[in-house]
Amino acid sequence: MTSPAETATPEHEGGGPPRSGRGWSVVAALAVTQTVGYGVLYYAFSVFLAPMARDLHATPAQIAAALTVSILIAALCAPLVGRLLDARGGRVLMTAGSLLGTVAVLTWSRVESLPQLYGVFALVGVACSLVLYEAAFAVIVSLFAGNERGRANGLLALTIVAGFASSIFLPLTGLLVDRCGWRTALVILALIYGLAAIPLHALVLRRARTARKQAPAAAQERAAIVKTATRARPFWLLVIAFTASGGAVATVAVLLITYLIHLGHPPVLAATLAGLLGVLSVTGRLITTGLQTRLPAALIAAAIFALQGVAALLLPLIGRSVAGAIGAVLLFGLGFGVASITLPHLLVGRYGTTAYASLAGRIAVFSVADKALAPLGAVALAQAAGYGWVMGAVAAACAIAAFALVAYHRL
Repeated sequence: MTSPAETATPEHEGGGPPRSGRGWSVVAALAVTQTVGYGVLYYAFSVFLAPMARDLHATPAQIAAALTVSILIAALCAPLVGRLLDARGGRVLMTAGSLLGTVAVLTWSRVESLPQLYGVFALVGVACSLVLYEAAFAVIVSLFAGNERGRANGLLALTIVAGFASSIFLPLTGLLVDRCGWRTALVILALIYGLAAIPLHALVLRRARTARKQAPAAAQERAAIVKTATRARPFWLLVIAFTASGGAVATVAVLLITYLIHLGHPPVLAATLAGLLGVLSVTGRLITTGLQTRLPAALIAAAIFALQGVAALLLPLIGRSVAGAIGAVLLFGLGFGVASITLPHLLVGRYGTTAYASLAGRIAVFSVADKALAPLGAVALAQAAGYGWVMGAVAAACAIAAFALVAYHRL
């Protein structure tokens, strides 16, 4: 018997695919809010690390733990946020998240102790779960239900633009901290985020238009899809694949500069090579989206994850030379943005759009949490056994992700 999860028919919350102008206005708005959101709520943190440690009389590790708190809170919130996105759409939730994010960053500028900092970043984590990629993807998937090409292009456009968040906000934040101090810099960033995200989320995103009398039936259908999916092997293969890949990518993102310096490269070169990862993520997304019209998405991602594993194994062997380091970083970096655009494609292809956000939220519990915890484990492993073992662990995680997607494709 065919399960409801396998036969779910994509249904747009407004009753059909959007007009092209309307759909792309939403994509454009989300591209702006994701770029500013990631820049302010995530990437800017690294610039504040040193001045906060000095003023709060704490170690860098104690300050950095605040970001880990934020990511873990976002992971814990993901299932509930997913259910709410499926039931009510993104307008109210993303507007509320923008307000919360703005208030949290303003409050961050006034913290005087570590407990206050951790409390603020718990709020930042809640805001991130409401406004960043997982929520934005759910809006686009719903918006382009029944229009596979529009959905793929919308997700690609969003991630390409937002991929430049670090390139924009790291230097901007550094300039603000240098000119104004870290507390004033946070106030300015909060205003930038609030003025951009709140009106765009409130005015451009459409309200969910599911009739009240249909709401109970829709909720039952979503619950049936989620129940059936989470009891079957394909869903858990996706959990394994994207959790393993997320941990591997997060580990390399955090430790690459340190490891390249350890291999004997100058700090400037190490930072330059690490900076290529953002550009390469755009390249990887373009390649993946282009290939999805000809090849199964799961196998494309599996091949790229496998190449990342090869790159991780090669880095300790050839990474002491400039050419070797560049080659390994280029090979690994091509997979940096692949997971973010592949998972929506796989979920919609198997389960439809009705319960997309609910299922994506279940996966995010594991994948987002691993992104927070894997780098901590990698640092401990590097201190105990050396960076070679860390790269071996990264390669193993990439191999697990690749094999899981191959198995998923065969089911």
